[in-house]
Amino acid sequence: MKILKFVLIGLVSIIALALIAALFIDQDITIKKEITINKPKADVFSYLKLLKNQDNYSVWARMDPNQKKEFRGEDGTVGFVSAWNGEVSGVGEQEIKKIAEGERMDFELRFKKPFESTDYAYMTTESVSDSATKVVWGFEAKMEYPKNLMIPLMDMNKMLGDQLQTGLDTLKFVVEKQ
Repeated sequence: MKILKFVLIGLVSIIALALIAALFIDQDITIKKEITINKPKADVFSYLKLLKNQDNYSVWARMDPNQKKEFRGEDGTVGFVSAWNGEVSGVGEQEIKKIAEGERMDFELRFKKPFESTDYAYMTTESVSDSATKVVWGFEAKMEYPKNLMIPLMDMNKMLGDQLQTGLDTLKFVVEKQ
């Protein structure tokens, strides 16, 4: 009986320590990756503007090639929605919320399964020269307490950052090949 009591006290102590630690962990996830594409800004933005093109470079779209896709609205315009349902990628949708033509697009990501959350992403383009464009892909999310304990445990900044960078590397290849 003493061993059971000792194990129980130890377990409660570990859980309490984790919950206390979560109080000091930032709840915000902000990731920004960039790449330079050797194409004029207008060409790059017109490609990025179409959400259907994300299937050609997004890590998440490519990791679940059998996912079912549904599109609502006119691609490349505010209000267009790209929805997915897949075994690997789960269920969710992405909506174009704002477009500053030739400069920036803002998206709302609504995840439904395997977990519910609403996050935000954006893509910007900036001329580096007449024939080169810097593209920035940013992601912003918030994980409420105590779920924010997962941020350092899963190294989410690195994991998501690596996925964004892989998508940008693929984007560069696809757009420069056109």
